[in-house]
Amino acid sequence: MASKQTFVQTLLKLPLSILVKGSVVPANPIKDAGIDISKPIIYVFPFHSDVDVLTFGKKSHSIGLPSPFESLDILGKPFQRYGVIDSASFRHHDNPYLSLESVSLFSQLLELHKQDPELDVQVVPITVLWGRKPDKEHRPKPYLEVLSPAKKAKAVFFAGRDCLVKISSPVSLRYMADSHGTDQKIAQKLARVARIHFSRQKLAASGPSLPNREELVERLIRSQPISSAIEDEAKTKNLSIQKSEKEARKILDEIAADFSYSLVKKGERLLRWLWNRIYQGIQVNNASTVRRLAQEGHEIVYVPCHRSHMDYLLLSYVLYKEGMVPPHIAAGINLNFFPAGPIFRKGGAFFLRRSFKGNKLYSTIFREYLAELFSKGYSVEFFSEGGRSRTGRLLEAKTGMLAMTIQAMLRGLPRPVTLVPVYIGYEHVMEVSSYAKELRGKNKEKENVGLVLKTIKKLRNFGQGYVNFGEPIALNAYLNEHIPDWVKDINPSQVDKPSWLNPTVNQLASQMMTRINDAAAINALNLCATALLASRQRALSRTTLIAQIECYLSLLSHVPYSDVFTLPSEDAKTLLKHAESLDKFVVEKDSLGTIVSLDRRQSVLMTYYRNNIIHLLALPSLVAQLVVQHQKISIPALLKQIRLIYPFLQQELFISISEQELDSWLVDCIAELKKQHLVNQRLETISINKAKSQPLALLGRTVSETLQRYAIAMNLLISNPTVSKSELESKSQEIAQRLGRLHGINAPEFFDKKVFATLFSTLKQEGYIDSQGECEQEKSQELAELLYLALNSEVRLSIQESIYQYSQNQ
Repeated sequence: MASKQTFVQTLLKLPLSILVKGSVVPANPIKDAGIDISKPIIYVFPFHSDVDVLTFGKKSHSIGLPSPFESLDILGKPFQRYGVIDSASFRHHDNPYLSLESVSLFSQLLELHKQDPELDVQVVPITVLWGRKPDKEHRPKPYLEVLSPAKKAKAVFFAGRDCLVKISSPVSLRYMADSHGTDQKIAQKLARVARIHFSRQKLAASGPSLPNREELVERLIRSQPISSAIEDEAKTKNLSIQKSEKEARKILDEIAADFSYSLVKKGERLLRWLWNRIYQGIQVNNASTVRRLAQEGHEIVYVPCHRSHMDYLLLSYVLYKEGMVPPHIAAGINLNFFPAGPIFRKGGAFFLRRSFKGNKLYSTIFREYLAELFSKGYSVEFFSEGGRSRTGRLLEAKTGMLAMTIQAMLRGLPRPVTLVPVYIGYEHVMEVSSYAKELRGKNKEKENVGLVLKTIKKLRNFGQGYVNFGEPIALNAYLNEHIPDWVKDINPSQVDKPSWLNPTVNQLASQMMTRINDAAAINALNLCATALLASRQRALSRTTLIAQIECYLSLLSHVPYSDVFTLPSEDAKTLLKHAESLDKFVVEKDSLGTIVSLDRRQSVLMTYYRNNIIHLLALPSLVAQLVVQHQKISIPALLKQIRLIYPFLQQELFISISEQELDSWLVDCIAELKKQHLVNQRLETISINKAKSQPLALLGRTVSETLQRYAIAMNLLISNPTVSKSELESKSQEIAQRLGRLHGINAPEFFDKKVFATLFSTLKQEGYIDSQGECEQEKSQELAELLYLALNSEVRLSIQESIYQYSQNQ
């Protein structure tokens, strides 16, 4: 029969319109869930509920889907546009949880697919959740139940504004018919799979049952690994078991979260107000990938980059709005101050000390607590860099939490574990001024109530925020590929540290950071910052600045860096207008037009935003810089030179383009530069187009400071082949600081010792330093000469003079 509203449904419309103000996930289901509205669509609900059908019906028009009450005709037969899986009145004899109605519906539809090979009905599961409060650990509630009218009325009244309508990806009955057949057993299987799907939907939105915190502590204290650690602590420090156990309980109390759904629910409203106050919008990309993982029952570990204290709040808020349970967050113990600490703890934070090396009791307790979270199915979040980036670049990963994640897997987890890299970006980071001061030597300000209040006073419109989910890393599959016998080390009662753990974790950490960078978000501010900082005077005419932004956008659009990074949809002129509204530039007019510039203070701060995306433009910039310096060069020679330099850029900036893909990617990049008329090409030779030398030079300068650092280190190494690692780092840093003063380089990372440490590591990996720590002179000389050729003569002479003076003082 054709769908239509019943008398009861008509009566319910008015009260529901007043009481229900829920949200739809995904917000754009046609695109994100892959629903084809040109094909017949039938909705399936978990059970009979007029309230649920009306709630979805109210939302369907605004999201571009047909109403569940619209008529549906398939091959001349009228159908109701929605069905249910579980029925209180009719049970299937083989499975009491499957209704005859759903099996009959699927059987009829499959039979029609048998008759018409072109037919493809999409079955779209719809879940309506009234509140997302998780169950108690010892009192789990069955989800697929038909609520009584009184219970449903109570749910609507108390959770109507917290209602969540989840729209899942459609099931193609054409695919089912072609792949599995059309008999009744397939219809029954479809209904069973749908029922499991609905149960998982609730689990993804609410999370697993919550334990009583005291019971959790008691269970962990009595576990075999912690009991053994308590005994070892007592023997080592000559303490009684009671004192050692008391210390263990104190540590657990310091660590453990105390998750509260009511706080999360209230926090969502507060954070919604906060984001609307300080940001013009939060853009979220690729969330459908994470929803799919949650739906498939993965243990999800979120690994975001760390720009700001806002990151903790923003990611939890976004996940909640996207229909998923907020994760338990590994937070630094520095955030456990009153009143923030108790609030964060109820929001899912668990606290860890900055270092617990040598403290066996603490490390055992923390590892066992983390394993408990994984075993119970809680998603977890940790910041792989260990702290906030002060330069805007990704920091080298700290591997402790990653190692403990794999050790938890060696306890025998029932679900697959998947890392989800997350790129978090902002057009304004509220701590960026503090970062600049810290990089100049000022001590880090300790987190406290006063600092929080001071920060709140600064709240204003900070432009856009971005949360981009990167390509997941399935840890089980990763270990199967790299350590085929890893399952032999699984031991549910005790985990030893296998010999393969450290090297595997280091490789995995590098891939994790690379995938975070793959998901970078390009925005108006970091594009403008990149262009203005490339100008020697930190100033460009408005016309030139717009042209330079267009150059970047065209490059990134036509030679994409990855499948998951995001570009703004606006044109360069609109982006510049938006960036100017953030009040970070000096805008002056003269008789010839408008000049946009950075003052001295903003020049330093803008390096932070440029560094957020420098990895995306590093290779195009290197191509441009070499062409500018050579004026004319053959493509094979250019590719050879870039291949020599690339390993250093790749290691430092976590660039994902493999060495096997490099030449092809560079050829595409050269073709794009030619298309923009920035270079000329004749046969195998490219040359600078003098009519467009400025945009090419500006593009090249993005990476020029990085090449200067490399040139300093390589020429120091050649002048003193036996120099130690620590001396090479410190002297390189010293010369870089001098060069910065001589040439007005104000990027803090230019003389960052950690960057030189990464460079030294790459020199060893690439064979420029042998196993005895001595320089491979001939190979190093070739790279040093190449790097000199990539620099302008003025900078080259300054480096030569500084290294000569260093050699004379030896």
